Amino acid sequence: MQRKRKIFNDPVYGFVSVPEGLLLEIIDHPYFQRLRRIRQVGMAHYVYPGALHTRFHHALGALHLMQQAIEVLRSKGADITEKEAEAACAAILLHDVGHGPYSHALEHNLVDVHHETLSLLFMQALDRQYGGQLRLAIQIFTDEYPKHFLHQLVSGQLDMDRMDYLNRDSFFTGVSEGVIGYDRIIKMLAVHDGELVVEEKGIYSIEKFLIARRLMYWQVYLHKTNVSAEQMAVHLLRRARQLALEGVDLEASEALRWFLYRAPDDRPTPEVLLQYFAQLDDVDVAAAIKAWSRHHDPMLSLLAAGLIERRLFRLEWRTVPIEEGYIAQLQEAARKTYGSWGHQLIFIGASSNRAYDPSSEKINILFKSGRVAPIDECSDVPLYTQTVTKYFVCYPKNIRFNTP
Repeated sequence: MQRKRKIFNDPVYGFVSVPEGLLLEIIDHPYFQRLRRIRQVGMAHYVYPGALHTRFHHALGALHLMQQAIEVLRSKGADITEKEAEAACAAILLHDVGHGPYSHALEHNLVDVHHETLSLLFMQALDRQYGGQLRLAIQIFTDEYPKHFLHQLVSGQLDMDRMDYLNRDSFFTGVSEGVIGYDRIIKMLAVHDGELVVEEKGIYSIEKFLIARRLMYWQVYLHKTNVSAEQMAVHLLRRARQLALEGVDLEASEALRWFLYRAPDDRPTPEVLLQYFAQLDDVDVAAAIKAWSRHHDPMLSLLAAGLIERRLFRLEWRTVPIEEGYIAQLQEAARKTYGSWGHQLIFIGASSNRAYDPSSEKINILFKSGRVAPIDECSDVPLYTQTVTKYFVCYPKNIRFNTP
C-alpha cells in the first residue's frame, strides 16, 4: 500500500512531495521548523531585495533533488534500498539544521562550534528521540556507510546541497549568471565502482555549473555590500559579547543572553548547547540589533543603527594585503571623527574562493568506453581550480582621509 504524501508548493521546482513517516516527522519537528526563521543568504537582501528565502526553503529543495537523483541512479542499476533512500533524504534534509542566524556572523563569535558539528549534534538528538531511526542517515552524513556515493549526494562536489542553493539563490536574487542545468546534471549522474560519476554527455553542464558557482560567489556571497553588512554584524556581536563580559546590561532574548553572558571558559554539554541554540534564530538577533541601536555604548549603537537603517560601511577589495600605512591612516581618521575608540571601526580581512578543488574529491566523467577521467583532464575550458584570495578593508563612509 502506497503511503500518503504531503505536497509543498516550491517557487523554484513546483510541487515537492514528501511521504508520511520519518521525513515528514523531521520536517514537523521544532528543530527543523526553526529553519523557517533563518535566511539562506544572510545579509544579501541588502544588495538583492528578493533574497529573503530561508534555510527551510533550501532544505526542502535539496530533498526534492535528492529524490530525483535516487530515482535516476536506480533506473541505471544502482542498488539503493528503501531504507537507504529514506536515510539519504533524511541526511540532506538535516544537513543545514545546525546553521545559526545571520549567516556565519554568530558561528565565528558567540558559538565556537562549526555548523556541521551542530548539525550532527541535532541529528544525534533526533535519533535518540526517534528510537534509532536516524542511525543510517548519520552514517551517510559522516561518510561511515560503505556506499560512498550516498554521502557524495549529501556532501560532495556535486551534492544536492550545492545544486539547490545555486539554483535557488540565483532565483531569489535575480542573478541569472547562477542558473545551472540542475535537471540535466541529475539525469547524467551514475554510479561506477561505488563512486558518483557524470556520464560523458553531461560534461558541458558540469562546466557551466562550476563557472556559475564561481560567479555566484563573487557576485552574491562575496559582494562588497554583503560582506560589509556581515562585517558590521560580526563586530556588533563581538562588541556585545565584550560588554556582556564587562557586566553591561544588554537587551536580548533568553537564548541570545545565554551566548552573550556565558563565561569564556564555560564548556557546556552538547545537550545544554542544543537547548539554547535550538531557540536561536534571525528574530532574536534582529530584535537585539533594533534594541541596541539606542544603547548608550557608542560603538554598539552605531553598528546597530547602521544595520537597521542600511547605513553600511564602505568596503574596498584588493588583490594584495591592505597596506599597514593605509590602515593606520584610516584608524587615525576614524579617531578624529568618533573619538578614542574610533580605530575599532576599521575592519580588515580576506575571503577566498575556489570554484573547483580537484585535490579533495574530483568530479569524474564516465565515457561510453567505460573509461573514467576527472573533469579537469578532459574539459576544454578553464575550471578555475586555483584559489582566489581577495583582501578587504571596511570603514565608515563619513571619515575623512587621503586615499593612497
